[in-house]
Amino acid sequence: MTGAGELVLLTGASGYVGGRLCRALEAADLRLRCMARRPEYLRGRVASSTEVVAGDVLDPSSLAGALRGVHTAYYLIHSMAAARDYAEQDHLGAVHFVQAARDAGVRRIIYLGGLGAGGRLSRHLASRQDVGRVLRDSGIPTIEFRASIVIGSGSLSFELVRALVEKLPAMVTPTWVDTLTQPIGVEDLIAYLVAARESPLRESVIYEIGGPDQVSYGDLMREYGRLRGLTRLMVRVPLLTPRLSGLWLALVSPVYARVGRELIDGLRNPTVVRDTRALEDFGLRPRGVREMLARALANEDSSFAATRWSDALSAQPAPRRWGGVTYGSRRVDSRTVWVPSRPETAFRPIARIGGGTGWYYGDYLWRLRGLIDLVVGGPGMRRGRPDPERVRVGDALDFWRVEAIEPGRLLRLAAEMRLPGRAWLQFEVTPENGGSLIRQTALFDPSGLGGLLYWYGLWGIHQLVFAGMLRGIARAALSAPRCPRPRASPVPRHEARPHPPW
Repeated sequence: MTGAGELVLLTGASGYVGGRLCRALEAADLRLRCMARRPEYLRGRVASSTEVVAGDVLDPSSLAGALRGVHTAYYLIHSMAAARDYAEQDHLGAVHFVQAARDAGVRRIIYLGGLGAGGRLSRHLASRQDVGRVLRDSGIPTIEFRASIVIGSGSLSFELVRALVEKLPAMVTPTWVDTLTQPIGVEDLIAYLVAARESPLRESVIYEIGGPDQVSYGDLMREYGRLRGLTRLMVRVPLLTPRLSGLWLALVSPVYARVGRELIDGLRNPTVVRDTRALEDFGLRPRGVREMLARALANEDSSFAATRWSDALSAQPAPRRWGGVTYGSRRVDSRTVWVPSRPETAFRPIARIGGGTGWYYGDYLWRLRGLIDLVVGGPGMRRGRPDPERVRVGDALDFWRVEAIEPGRLLRLAAEMRLPGRAWLQFEVTPENGGSLIRQTALFDPSGLGGLLYWYGLWGIHQLVFAGMLRGIARAALSAPRCPRPRASPVPRHEARPHPPW
């Protein structure tokens, strides 16, 4: 067992599981050190109490300092997405790590590997289990968790299922969609990893972990469709090779063709729990598939509600010329304008938006959209707003509803018009260069193929309307007393990040 004052090392903290485990370990008030090849990328994402050091398992000389004084080490390094010869690199990296860990006197290693047994394992699963074998053979007591696919907001498996169901009303399905798997929710996986630090351990042990349900990828897609209200037709085509399937996945999902090919090749092996000792030794009861999918969707919504889009979008890659980029399943359009006014002055026209004030550009287009909404059974523009000056959470603003308000800083509206999906419109005002930066963010979460067709079909109109609206807000803000102005004119700075609502 690890004492409160003993040092814990976490590798892979920049990854999906590692990043979440880092936050959980920080919440446990431990002495925590993270090792990364590029520590400068990680320092801004961890707590001030967490030490970040440089280290690369393919460079043995970099490991001694990272492992010095460590009692327990989490090994979450895997390079499938980074190199074609990942199996050889992963094996060599594990050998280097255990050599340095023995020299440093590490007392425990905790590793996350992959489920799979019998027959000929895929290269991916064989590599995961080979790394576990190297760690266990080190002589350092090692807990190896073997898990199947991980379900959580942002996980590769969740994004893969989402992409297929959202984009394809009908799909050809090779035989791998029927292979049994036993998913685990990311929150339950993190709970196992955290508990392993305190688990009694005298010798190395393998734990197989998963939720209570054994399902196929096809079952996961159907369950996701039920949660999203989508019906999908699946037609079996048994001749799709892993290579062709990987290319197909690359076209419709967020995985690279090579990574998709490796994942699909692994799906010829059932990945189900055969040894239930983990349930007995840890006393955890993981969630079922329906709940983990529902929580992934709900956590994604919570993450959106708590996110400053100015921060989230700054990490996105350069946008495409048409249609913007995506954030999760959502399309986002974010643009900014600087005005020589104090934040409270710049926010005033935002707080008055809708109703009699209008939407600062193309009001005839907004009225036309409201008329169409009435025809299809929506509220249209007839509700106006309850107060021309003040706005509160829950107020109706035409066919929007106020979801969040921070006077002088933020207004977020949720769409209530009829849409093939969900939409939000957010305004943020922050001080900058003696004036204020106004950020306008429109976001659309499409439902199925109809939502995507709606998004791309109206892209040009939305560009016109939302750019004009921000210019109108800037003009209204300029009617107040000015601060010294460092720029020539308040022309919107469009970041061409994805795009708007209706």
